[in-house]
Amino acid sequence: KKEIIINSEETKTLNLDKKRDYFKNYYLLKKIDDLNGWIDKAEEKGEIVIDTETTSLDPHTADLVGISLSTDIGNACYIPIGHNSKLCLKKNEVITKLKPLLEDPSVKKIGQNIKYDFIVLYHHGIDMNSMEDTMLMSYVLDAGKNRHNMDTLSEIHLNHKTIPYKELVGTGKKQINFADVEILKAKDYAAEDADVTYRLYKIFEKNIRSEKLLNIYEIFEKPLIKILAFMEIYGIKIDSKFLKNLSNKFEKKIQHLEKKIFNISKKSFNIGSTKQLGEIMYNELKIASLKKTRKGSFATSANVLEDLAYKGHELPQLILDWRQVSKLKNTYSDSLPEFINFKTGRVHTSFLLAATTTGRLASSDPNLQNIPIKSDDGKDIRKAFIAENGNLLISADYNQIEMRILADLADVKELKKAFINNEDIHTLTASQVFNIDIKKVDQNTRRKAKAINFGIIYGISQYGLAKQISVSNNEAEDFLNSYFLKFPEIKEYMRNTISFCRKSGYVNNIFGRRTHLKGINDKNYNVRNFQERAAINAPIQGSASEIMRLAMIRLNKRFSNTKNIEFKMLLQIHDELIFEVPKKDIKTIVSILRDEMTSVAKSDLHSFSIPLTVDINFGENWGILH
Repeated sequence: KKEIIINSEETKTLNLDKKRDYFKNYYLLKKIDDLNGWIDKAEEKGEIVIDTETTSLDPHTADLVGISLSTDIGNACYIPIGHNSKLCLKKNEVITKLKPLLEDPSVKKIGQNIKYDFIVLYHHGIDMNSMEDTMLMSYVLDAGKNRHNMDTLSEIHLNHKTIPYKELVGTGKKQINFADVEILKAKDYAAEDADVTYRLYKIFEKNIRSEKLLNIYEIFEKPLIKILAFMEIYGIKIDSKFLKNLSNKFEKKIQHLEKKIFNISKKSFNIGSTKQLGEIMYNELKIASLKKTRKGSFATSANVLEDLAYKGHELPQLILDWRQVSKLKNTYSDSLPEFINFKTGRVHTSFLLAATTTGRLASSDPNLQNIPIKSDDGKDIRKAFIAENGNLLISADYNQIEMRILADLADVKELKKAFINNEDIHTLTASQVFNIDIKKVDQNTRRKAKAINFGIIYGISQYGLAKQISVSNNEAEDFLNSYFLKFPEIKEYMRNTISFCRKSGYVNNIFGRRTHLKGINDKNYNVRNFQERAAINAPIQGSASEIMRLAMIRLNKRFSNTKNIEFKMLLQIHDELIFEVPKKDIKTIVSILRDEMTSVAKSDLHSFSIPLTVDINFGENWGILH
């Protein structure tokens, strides 16, 4: 038996080997009038937990199977509406009954990853308001400590193991749809989700105040729920014919690379097989001394191949090129058409609010964050993202935002001066580090300075820099030493940040968001070193992410109050926002974008000592915006 803290007033005993009897006050609603009491209680308390059960993880195509509600800890109900059973209530009656409550801004709607539930319900005619999210509350409190899914949070904070989803639907070929789950089992599972969510909410609500993190949650998290939900609902149009032609182009490129690889190896082999590639590299061509992984297999990772390519070997570079083109073909040109929604003709990516440790957004199904931007092949992928007829896509990209944040955060006087005077920061760095007159800095020297500038943000080593700009380790070390001599404030920032993190276990960005780094004092040098670099980067990257969030919130508010302009925010990719707007409104919208995005620098939350600038471009596809 284990003791479970139910709330501050009562403690009960749970026998984990028996049915979860302390989570037992769960009700199956059999009549539409049974909903009245739950709605009345929600209006009385001013809050209710809601959780939807569906046929799919894709909220845009999912059918609604059931809804669970909770208004008290230990009490929850399940409303079956889409099961293959005669016990189901009529969906339209349930939706009609719940709509006024869920749209009432005076009643809090609490959920776990409630953005999903919002989208599902929006497709059923409900525009839910006043949302609270336990996943995001956990994220604000414990980013970097643990995952933020409900099962994990229940075990950590309630010492309670929830009913596994697989227990209801099975796995593999025997897996059934949730609509086919026996209703009483579905009731136990779904009502428990609502109950657990309510318990977590009460814990997090208290902790988020005591930890003085309420502003982060209220200002940077909650407003994004609805903004991102509508971005996902809108989606972005894809040119599937263009992608098909691109796949053919990539296939020819792959075949050309394979031919060159096989000419060097003197035989054909499966390039995707690490075992066969290792045999060729180490045993037959002997281009390097034998390297193996901890598990004893041949070492053929990207880092290993990059090291060998840097030393002048042709085969490893060809393998890297082959992998890159193959990945683009498999991940994007072949796969993107599969994500096109047959009803809308658009792709609806899912934006993940709690997937990184710094506050930066991620995306999935499909992941649009990792399309290479520097290569021509990556630009070609972006050309497949297009505007509807009569519209254009607009890209608004913060210029060198992380370098600006570093200059502000570390109070780097020379860099701040350069940004204020609108000087080229990489040319200035080249002049400072390499002792060259600023007028005589050429493109190659500027490129090296740029690599140093961005490398510093990510804690680059002398070896990493040497490989990136093709110099010796000693030269790279001299460059870094010279850099810190010219910009001593950066070295001081790095030292102070790591010291603070060692003592506290976390770092703050300029707005106060925390990133926890559990391994900062690890005995293992590699673990510790990685965490130190993450500690240096997190306040910079996290602050940039926060600025982007503020910009999205401001723009959403501004355009909500601007009549006669159709404005759709579609994508957020790192430091860039993508919009779709009518051609006739381009000039007006560009002006608003520049005004709102640059004015974030002078917000009440943090006043930057240097300006923020935005690069804005527009065109018929994403590729030509860069």
